[in-house]
Amino acid sequence: QVQLVESGGGLVQAGGSLRLSCAASGRTFSTYAVGWFRQAPGKEREFVAAISRSGGNLRYADSVKGRFTISRDNAKNTVWLQVNSLKPEDTAVYYCAADYRGIGEIFTIPTQYTYWGQGTQVTVSS
Repeated sequence: QVQLVESGGGLVQAGGSLRLSCAASGRTFSTYAVGWFRQAPGKEREFVAAISRSGGNLRYADSVKGRFTISRDNAKNTVWLQVNSLKPEDTAVYYCAADYRGIGEIFTIPTQYTYWGQGTQVTVSS
C-alpha cells in the first residue's frame, strides 16, 4: 500500500512557476506508476501528466506540454511536477495518484489509479 502527500501549491501570478511534490510512503514505490491530475471547481478531474515506475516513459496532456515537467526520484520516494508559464486556466486542486504497473506502463484515466493524495491548491491570478 502507498500513501501520498502533495505539497508545493500556492498563489502565483500568470507566467509564474511552482514545483509540486508528491511524497510517497512504502518500500515498493519504485514499482508504481504515478500520475498528476487536477480538478477545477465545477469540472471533472482531468489528466495532467504521468510517469512510469522507472521514469523512462512520460506523458502529458496537450494543454500542459512544453510548460509542465514530471520527474521522480525513487530513492527519495518522490515525484515532482514542475509547472511553468502558468495561466489562470491552470487554477485547480492538483492531485497525485499511484498504482502498481509494469515496466514502462503509464495510464491517463483517474479510475486506473488506486492510491490518491489529498491534493494541493494551485491558484493563478491574471
